[in-house]
Amino acid sequence: MPDLKKMYRTIMEDDFPEDMTIKFGNQTLVYKKRAWKIPDEKTGEVIEKGLRYGENPDQQAALYELINGNLVLGGCQYINPGNGLVSSITEEDMIQAGKHPGKTNLTDLDNGLNVMKYLMAKPAAVILKHNNPCGAAYGKTIAEAYGKANMADRIAAFGGCLVVNRAMDKATADMVSQNYLEVVAAPDFEEGVISILAKRKNLRIIRVKRINELAKYRDFRFVEFKSLIDGGIIVQQSQLSRIKTKDDFLPAKTVYKGKEYVIERTPIEKEYEDMIFGWSVEMGITSNSVIYVKNGETVGIGTGEQDRVGVAEIAIFKAYTKYADALCFKNYGIPYKTLEMEVARGERDAGLLQEIDEETRKNKGGLTGAVMISDAFFPFRDGVDVGIKQGISAVVQPGGSERDFEVIEACNEAEPKVAMVFTGQRVFKH
Repeated sequence: MPDLKKMYRTIMEDDFPEDMTIKFGNQTLVYKKRAWKIPDEKTGEVIEKGLRYGENPDQQAALYELINGNLVLGGCQYINPGNGLVSSITEEDMIQAGKHPGKTNLTDLDNGLNVMKYLMAKPAAVILKHNNPCGAAYGKTIAEAYGKANMADRIAAFGGCLVVNRAMDKATADMVSQNYLEVVAAPDFEEGVISILAKRKNLRIIRVKRINELAKYRDFRFVEFKSLIDGGIIVQQSQLSRIKTKDDFLPAKTVYKGKEYVIERTPIEKEYEDMIFGWSVEMGITSNSVIYVKNGETVGIGTGEQDRVGVAEIAIFKAYTKYADALCFKNYGIPYKTLEMEVARGERDAGLLQEIDEETRKNKGGLTGAVMISDAFFPFRDGVDVGIKQGISAVVQPGGSERDFEVIEACNEAEPKVAMVFTGQRVFKH
């Protein structure tokens, strides 16, 4: 059996070329392979290398930055050179390299920026794991935003990638240093912050100065590639969100067999704010997905499932699980699973678990009053019904199903009535 720990420490050589050229008809795009001179964490020897390895230690990988060429197709102009984010990170930006970065570190960071570009109006934090957000939140300060995002799913945040949209301060750094993260990225770091973060020797501390300009990337298209098993390639343009303000939502209404069905309750301002926030986070989540948000933070995130009612139920299960864990950690300073184990060993009173479980059930995992967000329409009302049973107050979905009338009826029949809006846009992400 191979030495797995050694595999994870190994920096794999790659045979990818220094330059890459892609031609779209008569238009040419030129890419340059990115490499960094980083001291080896064990020997201190300076090694110039690109990615540590790909998704796994036995896969070669390379990162390329667009350095030349302007692509215009069908009247759509794609992102131009000089706007690099992850692909233009230098040794200077990589304030602490920790272990040499691998593909997943940078793709997590990239998707964090993809979500964050919609959240620039307020201090915000997004924590990602395996290219999906596990917690995202607004705050009055970056420290508050990080605290909320972390507690939204403290379990999944372990070993994750944190992206914040304001300079990181000492208060946030103190909180971050108490947890285990792989990557921390910010537009800048205030004086004294790096020394706090650097206590975690393997933490990758990255300055991405253009985070301050992320709002403009909301309107940039880029080209997405999917390589097939036969060597073929599918090419598509990236998606843009059509939802920027509450006025971009569409009224939830439809006609079925000559009868008009219209949602009866209009969202209140607070719900609109959560709707915009939730749809922004949803843009960066693997499909099929359903999420729940409340007060500018994620409550439960369901990702990558094959059926919509199933993923809605999984997000509820996760909300209950994370709520109980956060409550346990707040009350006793340990994870819920640790308390469960100690109770099983007879080391703690079983009543402690019962109290947490009862409070979690009473508050329905924090879902009461939450907004339910779906990246595609509900093909049946059963998906939205599971959210209504948990006390959600509003729904965001693309609309367009033959059974939209059923979903509208479900919201109107709820007690109290549930608001719903359509986005007029599906946001699958695979």
